[in-house]
Amino acid sequence: MILADVTNVVVVANVEIAVLLKEHDGERTLPIFVGVLEANSIAAQLNNEKFPRPLTHDLFKNVLQRLGCNLERVEVSDLVDNTFIGKLILNRGDGEKMDIDCRPSDAISMALRFSAPVYVAEHVMEDAGKVIDEIDPETVAAASSTQTPVLSRLDQLQADLKKAIQEERYEDAARLRDEISKARESGSSN
Repeated sequence: MILADVTNVVVVANVEIAVLLKEHDGERTLPIFVGVLEANSIAAQLNNEKFPRPLTHDLFKNVLQRLGCNLERVEVSDLVDNTFIGKLILNRGDGEKMDIDCRPSDAISMALRFSAPVYVAEHVMEDAGKVIDEIDPETVAAASSTQTPVLSRLDQLQADLKKAIQEERYEDAARLRDEISKARESGSSN
């Protein structure tokens, strides 16, 4: 297993969102494409955002802690049919370890909340990892930034608009189009 750092959440081609996991002691980066909600959960934690009520991953952390479980680490353990497989490695108070199957985006969100390490299987990094120069220019620019950007409101709206059009939800698409116009007029991207 390779220790990896969660370096960024980036919007690729104004549509797809990727979480970037970079080898701690290497050059390869593993982009994992995630949904808007998952990306927001990860980005919010990376940026130390606080919310008045617990979000889903915060709730799960609270439950695990109340049950006496600690998150030892998370793993991106496999790549099957272009789908990454994640695992939570939990340690109960009595020393018993448990492996819980999950999506990598959930694993990463939980790792950030517990300050737990993220590991990537060597064969996964070998198959899907990239040296940063191999990732498209928009991702390279975002990944090399010194700040970890929270997905802007405009980026979120544009991704939601594309999805609504693909799913033929035209009323939602019209509402999103109007929100995008208002956001652009006000010059607000948050």
